[in-house]
Amino acid sequence: MEDYIEQIYNLIDTKGYARVTDIAEALLVHPSSVTKMIQKLDKDKYVHYEKYRGFILTEKGNKIGKRLVFRHELLEDFLEIIGVDEDKIYEDVEGIEHHLSWNAIDRIADLVQFFEEDSSRIVRLQQINKDSKQQENELEKK
Repeated sequence: MEDYIEQIYNLIDTKGYARVTDIAEALLVHPSSVTKMIQKLDKDKYVHYEKYRGFILTEKGNKIGKRLVFRHELLEDFLEIIGVDEDKIYEDVEGIEHHLSWNAIDRIADLVQFFEEDSSRIVRLQQINKDSKQQENELEKK
């Protein structure tokens, strides 16, 4: 359900609207699955849905959508800071974002802020990562 709300929020933010086909394409699901989820989101008051007319996020849906996008972007920033390979970041975020509590997200936000407040901290972490990789490579050679 969170993926749908997040995707709807992103589409509305970038395009001004979200269509079933756009959501299905973005989430790699069948349009009928999107329609069923939209109906559920309507029932749960995350969207206002009118058959054949479309849907919009409710205040509740917009609020959670904004929080979900924040979580996603925060985790991308965090993984980048700690040195995860760029080509792995999106996949890793998708794999972990729904399994973390909001308390954990808030603590990660604190940690990201800690690193961003002083760029020398990021540089130091990058050096630690570099040293660690060199040690791994040396061990593999033996």
